[in-house]
Amino acid sequence: MEPTSPVSTPRNPHQQSPQKHKKSFVTSLISSTIRSSSFREDTYFLSHLKSSERKALQELKNKLKNSHGSDSMWGIPLLGQDEESDVILLKFLRARDFKVSDSIQMLTKCLVWRKHFEVDKIIEQDLGFEELEGVVAYMQGCDREKHPVCYNAYGVFKDRDMYERVLGDEEKLKKFLRWRVQVLERGIRLLQFKPGGVNSIIQVTDLKDMPKRELIVASNQILSLFQDNYPEMVARKIFINVPWYFSVLYSMFSPFLTQRTKSKWVICKEGNVADTLYKYIRPENVPVQFGGLSRSSDLRNGPPKPASEFTVKGGEKVNIQIEGIEGGATITWDIVVGGWELDYSAEFVPIVEGSYTIVVEKPRRTAATEEAIHNSFTAKEAGKLVLSVDNTASRKRKVAAYRYVVVSKSTTS
Repeated sequence: MEPTSPVSTPRNPHQQSPQKHKKSFVTSLISSTIRSSSFREDTYFLSHLKSSERKALQELKNKLKNSHGSDSMWGIPLLGQDEESDVILLKFLRARDFKVSDSIQMLTKCLVWRKHFEVDKIIEQDLGFEELEGVVAYMQGCDREKHPVCYNAYGVFKDRDMYERVLGDEEKLKKFLRWRVQVLERGIRLLQFKPGGVNSIIQVTDLKDMPKRELIVASNQILSLFQDNYPEMVARKIFINVPWYFSVLYSMFSPFLTQRTKSKWVICKEGNVADTLYKYIRPENVPVQFGGLSRSSDLRNGPPKPASEFTVKGGEKVNIQIEGIEGGATITWDIVVGGWELDYSAEFVPIVEGSYTIVVEKPRRTAATEEAIHNSFTAKEAGKLVLSVDNTASRKRKVAAYRYVVVSKSTTS
């Protein structure tokens, strides 16, 4: 059963257009940062390396034999003479522009830190942060290139009691950093460490309601810790809901970042989240709070059902027609439009001439922050379901997605 292509109705040409606004300083900064996101993930095939890079890899191995021959990371021996160990060593070399002396210094410090921090034991530890799981930092789904995605959101710390309870003093901050490392280590365990495989993660950081002053110290420590000890583990870092004061924060932690790290950044201002995330992550893998279709409860039922993507242009009304529904069948659907602020409705149209159209969901205005709509309808007779999104009052183009499942009466009986 397939829906017909979304049908669009154009805007009234006499409708007044919204006023255009001049670009602010922050908008200009965001635009320039998006354009500068030029990072391209590197290859780990030895045959693709330059001769100087292969030479540096062999030189690093030779130096490791004398000092760290028995050491390992993520269960992979550094001198295992296989593809997995080469991937790890190349990450350290790339982080230091293939300067062997700098790379081995970085690797040595990382090994010392991992031993002191007892990182290899951290995965199974209960650190007492249940209230932060799935809220502040968590792994969920993958991007379009199969990289695991780590979501970060620090808005909960605008609550002073929460901030004091979790980050109120140096000891609490150390414990929080340990938990944050635990989340990252879970993501790294999903990597393949092989040429042509998935060798890095995606990080999405939500800056909405983030208390800037209170979290500067924690943010700087997290950035420094990850950059020093997890080289080339992040393929792309996407900042969403970026507020006006981002330029101030950026100037503070920018000195802690390498140019290579900055090249991986994508920055999305407030109100443009889904439009940005859909470029990298399919809608069924984007959490509902960020304009996607993924709910935490869905993850218990195996891989998510793929969604169909479409665009709602400014001045258009789009009708999605799901045909071929038999009498007695139940159809369940999810639909979302990024940044909604348009009219949505659903109706069932029987195929028998003379039958009445049934209003399933009355036309209503959806809020900008509304999560994906999830609903179901059992048809008493054969027909089609029509989902309508009306954007005729706006000039703004919006990304959207939907999916559905039809269960026949014979299946349920």
